[in-house]
Amino acid sequence: MSQFSSHFSYVNGVLHAEGVSLATVAEQFGTPTYVYSKAALLANFASYADACAGRDALVCYAMKANSNLAILDLLARQGAGFDIVSGGELLRVLAAGGDPRKVIFSGVGKSVAEMQLALTHDILCFNVESIPELHRLNEVAGAMGKTARISLRVNPNVDAKTHPYIATGLKANKFGVAFDDALATYRTAAKLPHLEVTGIDCHIGSQLLDDAPLLEALDRLIELIDQLGSEGIVLRHLDIGGGIGIQYGEAGEADPVPVGDYLGRLFARIDAWRAERHAGVPIKVIFEPGRSIVGDTGVLLTRVEYLKHGEEKNFCIVDAAMNDMSRPTLYQAWMDMQPVVQGQSEAQTYDVVGPICESGDWLARDRALAVQAGDLLVMHCAGAYGMTMSSNYNTRGRAAEVIVDGSASCEVRKRENPADLYALESRLA
Repeated sequence: MSQFSSHFSYVNGVLHAEGVSLATVAEQFGTPTYVYSKAALLANFASYADACAGRDALVCYAMKANSNLAILDLLARQGAGFDIVSGGELLRVLAAGGDPRKVIFSGVGKSVAEMQLALTHDILCFNVESIPELHRLNEVAGAMGKTARISLRVNPNVDAKTHPYIATGLKANKFGVAFDDALATYRTAAKLPHLEVTGIDCHIGSQLLDDAPLLEALDRLIELIDQLGSEGIVLRHLDIGGGIGIQYGEAGEADPVPVGDYLGRLFARIDAWRAERHAGVPIKVIFEPGRSIVGDTGVLLTRVEYLKHGEEKNFCIVDAAMNDMSRPTLYQAWMDMQPVVQGQSEAQTYDVVGPICESGDWLARDRALAVQAGDLLVMHCAGAYGMTMSSNYNTRGRAAEVIVDGSASCEVRKRENPADLYALESRLA
């Protein structure tokens, strides 16, 4: 078995999440089901929190990775802030008991209604991504008699060397303000009466296994902060974004940089810079991790419906599909598959596919699996960008979600049924 979270392991040949057999989870809650380990989630968050101990720092979980209310609640109780990209995500934070004063609002297309909602709840900061957004936010805040705290998301043109769909820091990407335009944009922001310039932000992409691009981006932000300070625009926080990846188990895959090592190097660089040029001037450091907190905390549990043997391919047809987990068909992502019960039959090579009427409906290709019809499989490291990217294509209800805590399991999202899917629709008179 690949080196995944220690909270998922075989006990007497049966895969367990903490102290609960996944066969028992399937029997109790059905399939497909997302199963998360509470202990893994808390340990991953602690890797950031412990490295930030004693510093003025805030870990804002990027909730687009997984926005289940139970997960948000657990993280909020640990002191997490949240990085959001929609008004709906802000409402989820509030429903989960999160503190809006620890919320960073990112995203390139914030609507007037979303700005109003965020200002009403007095969020920590807007990460502004364009000059038109600056002017819109200024107008909305002025009409409400409020002042919006803002940082600019600066695009440092650093190559994250990741999949092009999740690279966000290059000139060709839609995100952020170009580095060469940032100084002028800050000057504009500082003159707008209903904005308070408080920080700087960047996020160059996700699933980074090496921290060198992140440290390069930090150097570019430091350069810009110094330029702004020389003009009297003093920033109070530096948001370096997220991006640290996880190991999905593919052969030859590099190990991700340990979070503590990365943060150690980052803080050392910041400390040296502050000691040399800004001694005594405080600055908060903000992080926006998502995948590295929740990715390896979950598996997608699915059942084999049929084994179909063809001339060129063998297909393992399961009850999970691309609507449940879109990463393989969207990014050609490699995610490890394992049987829940070991050694039940002789291994053969299969493409693991779902029942959706699309050739793109596949979860894994060319995998050696010892399975029979009716057996259970898990897709590992499914805690991030699984449920949040799921859909109802082919009128398929989205999966249930379960959190395991030691020897107990709790359903934190019920499975959708077809009536749920068309409840908001109506026939013509």
